Amino acid sequence: MAILVTGGAGYIGSHTIVELLNEGYEVVVIDNFSNSKPESLKRVKEITGRELQVYNISILDKEGLEDVFSNNRIEAVIHFAGFKAVGESVARPLEYYHNNISGTILLCQTMQKYNVKSLVFSSSATVYGTPNKVPISEDFPLGAINPYGRTKLMIEEILGDLFISDHKWSISILRYFNPIGAHDSGKIGEDPSGIPNNLVPYITKVAIGELEELNVWGADYPTKDGTGVRDYIHVVDLAIGHIKALEKNLITTGVNTYNLGTGRGYSVLEIVGEFEKTCGRKINYKVTERRPGDVAICFSNPSKAQNELNWTAERGLELMCADSWRWQSNNPDGYVDEKKIMEETPCVQKSTGEFLWKFDGLKEIEQ
Repeated sequence: MAILVTGGAGYIGSHTIVELLNEGYEVVVIDNFSNSKPESLKRVKEITGRELQVYNISILDKEGLEDVFSNNRIEAVIHFAGFKAVGESVARPLEYYHNNISGTILLCQTMQKYNVKSLVFSSSATVYGTPNKVPISEDFPLGAINPYGRTKLMIEEILGDLFISDHKWSISILRYFNPIGAHDSGKIGEDPSGIPNNLVPYITKVAIGELEELNVWGADYPTKDGTGVRDYIHVVDLAIGHIKALEKNLITTGVNTYNLGTGRGYSVLEIVGEFEKTCGRKINYKVTERRPGDVAICFSNPSKAQNELNWTAERGLELMCADSWRWQSNNPDGYVDEKKIMEETPCVQKSTGEFLWKFDGLKEIEQ
């Protein structure tokens, strides 16, 4: 039996696959590489020494999903696939609603058809909108303030309705706070396209000289240094949280929601200072006006995950920054370009004109 990971070539997905393979699970991956690169999965194989099968399809591809489920014995699904940039979602809301929501519905319909009713869903702390107080618990009022967050919130509601209709489902909804860091091998990490949307990859780009300076959005918040405070969690801790949720799913039914964070907030300038110590370089920054919708302080109450999943974030800020810097300094240009991989990798053209790529035992099947 295999675990299907949608969006598995992405930042969090690739780290979660490493943990799955290290725990002995068989893994099947769906990814259309719209905002990720196949190279990450080649490196997952290098780290683990394990094989995995990868389907180059979108979750909007109904026939492709059918093929995955009909040709593999899927036991459960970890669902990462989806568009994820807040600013882009404001500019392109219809694409976000169609891709994220319609894709999840198609996925769940296919799971239902093949009697696969265990799902771990990648949600986000953005579903809380602007909280009135901290730390944030799972029972706080919900009210996403951008299309990306609303897609997550709508999917959460859909999954709740799905369980009401059929109590054989086991669904874990994981609300992430701010994942940073990288695998300690330095082989996989966060590789955003263009100018990063998140703080730490922006800092690392400044540190290697690719970007001139960091924009600090507001320094007049009611915090100790005036900059916004967020809950940063190491991506490996986050990945392990998915394994813990999966383990619970496989022995029970129901819908459960968990915050995955550290329960502690760090300011932007604290992150900058820690990163300067880690890399031994000055991080140039300039303070600009606040961004609309940003809150002063946002961090989690992770006690529910600690109590019910036996999960705790163990890696501190120093290690988060050290692992981020190791990844970026080892990979100043990120992953190898996808086209370059295709050109340099022997492949067999199928009679349909499609390709079967072989990455030294890692099979990527384009449907």
